Amino acid sequence: MLNKNIIKQSILIAIGSFIVAFGVYYFMVPENLATGGISGLSIVLNNYLSIPISLTNFVLNIILLIVGFIFLGREFGGKTIISVFCLSFFMYLMESFYPATNPVTDETLLNLICGIVISSMGLSIVFNQNASTGGTDILAKLFNKYFNLDMGKGLMAADIIVVVLAFFTYGIQTGIVGAFGWFLNGIVVNYFIDGFSVKNEVVIITKHHKEVKEYIFEKLDRGVTVYKAEGGYTNENKDIIVTLLERKEYFTLKNELKKIDPESFVIVRTVQEAYGFGFTRF
Repeated sequence: MLNKNIIKQSILIAIGSFIVAFGVYYFMVPENLATGGISGLSIVLNNYLSIPISLTNFVLNIILLIVGFIFLGREFGGKTIISVFCLSFFMYLMESFYPATNPVTDETLLNLICGIVISSMGLSIVFNQNASTGGTDILAKLFNKYFNLDMGKGLMAADIIVVVLAFFTYGIQTGIVGAFGWFLNGIVVNYFIDGFSVKNEVVIITKHHKEVKEYIFEKLDRGVTVYKAEGGYTNENKDIIVTLLERKEYFTLKNELKKIDPESFVIVRTVQEAYGFGFTRF
């Protein structure tokens, strides 16, 4: 019987791959915007080879997928196979049933921005399942694992060759637009990945610490750490509650604190990553 978590991850990988395929094929392919990646390389090669972009994308991904299996492990490789297959399959369906004959808009820069934002959303969904859409994403994962380089910068480093090829293939104007997209892609991917992983560390000082703890335990299903402290001015003993929450959980707690203790003192810090029980596993 398949593990529910595996099914969930596979569905999210498929959704993310579809979003990437949509952003690349409908916004970037018609404008020859090669901002990097195997998709960008496939766009460039399409000018020299009479091979469908979906097939070129698939073959190049298989080569780098083997590298991923060797250096990143079976779990990553297995998930990436799903993503590579889905990405190529969705592009094939788009080419077959609704081919992109013209750009979506008349503005090249607008097509670039839309393509980058849409595909980056899909990439971040895939990356957060410990997978990739193949290609230079695999190289970015390698840079992340062995050189501690974040995914956005890793993608920029891996994609620079494709951007250079675009200059020679399409000329300086399209090449410059592609280079801008290459730079923008690294920033936007990091933005969306951070959006998925950001947590809130909430520090609460309240006279009603028991009610607050019970609410966090029972309604939010989160743990707390309690520190014993002494007020510097009043010399009163205080309990300081510290918990780590998703953003939506924090807003729920914030509204409840208004009811439990409107005079409570709350500090909220942004946490980039959290590993352990209830959050991401190592």
